[in-house]
Amino acid sequence: MSMAKLNTDNFEAIIINAGKPAVLDFGAGWCAPCKKIEPILEELSEEYGDQAVFGKVDIDNYPDIAAQFNVMSVPTVIFLKNGEEQDRIIGLEKKPKIVKRLEAILG
Repeated sequence: MSMAKLNTDNFEAIIINAGKPAVLDFGAGWCAPCKKIEPILEELSEEYGDQAVFGKVDIDNYPDIAAQFNVMSVPTVIFLKNGEEQDRIIGLEKKPKIVKRLEAILG
């Protein structure tokens, strides 16, 4: 299972109505650290895809979604449970730290 490319039209159906925790990757094409964190999140979407839904938001194309979550810099990874933010990582982070936070919301 790979990360869904999110937009204003599919966000609610994919993330809010998923019925399981969500991991949102906010990034942009011009952002070098975003390109480094994306493969880590893709791996995690393969490993944890049955327990959580993973989605990517390009802040340049969908600033409305970024604004909804008060994303001020990229990359930002937001963890949601029942549609509510549980945690966020701002900046590039290594896989073990992301896994630790993901497993915390999966409980």
